[in-house]
Amino acid sequence: MAGQQFQYDDSGNTFFYFLTSFVGLIVIPATYYLWPRDQNAEQLRLKSLRRVHGRCLWYRLRLMKSQQSVVPTLKKAALLFGWAVFLLLAYKVSKLDREYQEYNPYEVLNLDPGASLSEIKKQYRVLSLKFHPDKGGDEATFMRIAKAYAALTNEQSRQNWEIYGNPDGPGATSFGIALPAWIVDQKNSMLVLLVYGLAFMVILPVVVGTWWYRSIRYSGDQILINTTQLFMHFMYKTPNMNMKRLAMVLTAAFEFDPRSNKEATIRPTDNIEVPQLIRELGNINVKKKEPPFCYPYSLKARVLVLAHLARMDVSEEIEEDQRFVVRKSPALLQEMINVGCQLTMMANSRGGFHAPRLGTIENCMKLTQMIVQGLQESKSPLLQLPHFEEEHLRYCISKKYKVRSLQDLVSLKDSDRRSMLRFLGEEKYDEVMAVLGSFPNITMDTKLQVLDDEDSNNITAGSIVTVTVTLTRKRMAEVFEREQESTLCLAEEAATTEEAQADSSKSKTKVWQNKSKAAKKTTKSKKKKLTKKKATPAPVKTKQANGNVAGNEVVAASAAAVKEEEDEASDKGSESDEGEANKDSPSERDEDSDKQSDTEVDEMAGDDEEEWEALQQSIQRRERALLETKSKVTHPVYSLYFPEEKQEWWWLYIADRRDQTLVSMPYHVCTLKDTEEVELKFPAPSKTGNYQYSVILRSDSYLGLDQIKPLKLEVHEAKAMLDNHPQWDIPDTEEEDEEQEDSDGIEESEDDDEDND
Repeated sequence: MAGQQFQYDDSGNTFFYFLTSFVGLIVIPATYYLWPRDQNAEQLRLKSLRRVHGRCLWYRLRLMKSQQSVVPTLKKAALLFGWAVFLLLAYKVSKLDREYQEYNPYEVLNLDPGASLSEIKKQYRVLSLKFHPDKGGDEATFMRIAKAYAALTNEQSRQNWEIYGNPDGPGATSFGIALPAWIVDQKNSMLVLLVYGLAFMVILPVVVGTWWYRSIRYSGDQILINTTQLFMHFMYKTPNMNMKRLAMVLTAAFEFDPRSNKEATIRPTDNIEVPQLIRELGNINVKKKEPPFCYPYSLKARVLVLAHLARMDVSEEIEEDQRFVVRKSPALLQEMINVGCQLTMMANSRGGFHAPRLGTIENCMKLTQMIVQGLQESKSPLLQLPHFEEEHLRYCISKKYKVRSLQDLVSLKDSDRRSMLRFLGEEKYDEVMAVLGSFPNITMDTKLQVLDDEDSNNITAGSIVTVTVTLTRKRMAEVFEREQESTLCLAEEAATTEEAQADSSKSKTKVWQNKSKAAKKTTKSKKKKLTKKKATPAPVKTKQANGNVAGNEVVAASAAAVKEEEDEASDKGSESDEGEANKDSPSERDEDSDKQSDTEVDEMAGDDEEEWEALQQSIQRRERALLETKSKVTHPVYSLYFPEEKQEWWWLYIADRRDQTLVSMPYHVCTLKDTEEVELKFPAPSKTGNYQYSVILRSDSYLGLDQIKPLKLEVHEAKAMLDNHPQWDIPDTEEEDEEQEDSDGIEESEDDDEDND
């Protein structure tokens, strides 16, 4: 029985196959994922954004980074070196000789295939005299010659060679290991064991353990777990937070502590520069001893955030620290919103504590807008635009224009806008309009329904209400274009009316004369008819019991005139009335009623089909939303003081502003490029009545672009559950009929048995 043999590579040729495959498995995927993308495409994208975002801080930092960065060059060099090694190994492998050759006894005896037995014996004698060990020949060569001779002359050896390719029969299964033989050599055993132990017992556990202990400190959104617990503690402790308290909780995050995050730094110059900024900012609760607000890292982060909101200049030493704090803040505020939503759901389900107020969550959203734009809460949204300063706002809020928001500025006529912004030059005005035109203009449409219900428009107590919100994003520039088109249309209409008036001015008198003559003729004829009708005698009614006259001659004459007109109308429509009267037979009426009932049934069936199609479309839409992964790259935000490129994202939620509570949890819309459809679900109130909610859309990047749309909810009483469904109500007559059929069947079977007997 054949065994197994393991053979190491003594010559080292097989090892090159293994090494080539290993290098190829590394180099090919690394090239696909790590090769720097086309820098020209990024340069073209930045060039297209220059007209609008050229003054933004993130744009200038991106240009400097792309010009100074050497990382793409190093990546290219490393990948090219890997490809050079791979190609060199492939060339080496292609030049290796094949070690395995098929055994052929004719080649060993130097005979042509198909030689006769006499030729084989003759050649064997010649070679044996030459290579026999007793004659001074090579023993190994003689053994191969004897084996070949036996394979061609012995019947059993020949059969083994034809079947197994070996005269000796099936050999041991050989496994080649593509490693050099010196690895298993006894001389090198200690060195090999040392390398294996170091790689698999020291390096690998250390790498995996380091990665694991670092990853478990962060949540799925790359926020420290300790920071999430800190936010939950303070939002539970203070359900109603104002903006100042919110900024203190934000800057107490452990992301800004050098002991928890190596990116955060404490510099020796902080003892000089931070107190100076505190004096310039004023009262920022420095003396508050509540931890962690009194810790140095928290105080520094708070000062840097407030200086950013005040648009204060800081020194170059801490400018990098300020950019780090500002860059981290939007993600931390999003985590605070998530924590507030979790506490709200816990309070609604369990009770026992107060959920965070709606104002707290909305303050988190507003603080995100303020940090992205670098503006304080009390400042005007117009300061988001370039070249706008505090002293320029007096031109906008004057009694003549009353512009206090971006929408007011957009709604102005172009002439009034140019007049108001006359302090800007022509070039600056064009830049301001280009930036304003890039701002988003969102249209929000809502649809209220109860899915998976027979009557989707009937909201009952406790039912799950679905509000489908369709968001359509357009640019403010399209509003300007519509205004220009409307002004052009008005100008064209005014021009056409003036031309028409000029053309008709010549023949105006003749037309009016003809019209007046015709009008006089008609009035005269009407007067004649009226006088004729008045000439007919009208009965005068006697006085009533209360002394008032029931009618007079004028009223009687007018009544007679109305009666004559009705008679004329009845004479004209007599033919049609007669035709309809002929159709009023009982059979035709039945046919009409049948047709009407058929149309009603068709309409009901059509409504059911429409509802079914709408339900199927909504299900397909949900499945596509689960399977598709949309890009979160939407539109770059115009932010003068934010240190990195920010995308336009939105929060969408339903709230009860009277009770200051959340009705549905905020949905973070991160994929709104042109149109997005979002479903917000919430349980209807348990009590019947009318409720007034609000669908709120808030930007996480811009101030003054939030939208609030009222949502009226009329809750009806829930339908009573049926104890006995009608399909299970079987009449007594049907039960008796079934029993009778069973008894008849039994009698028939007994009769059949008797007949068989």
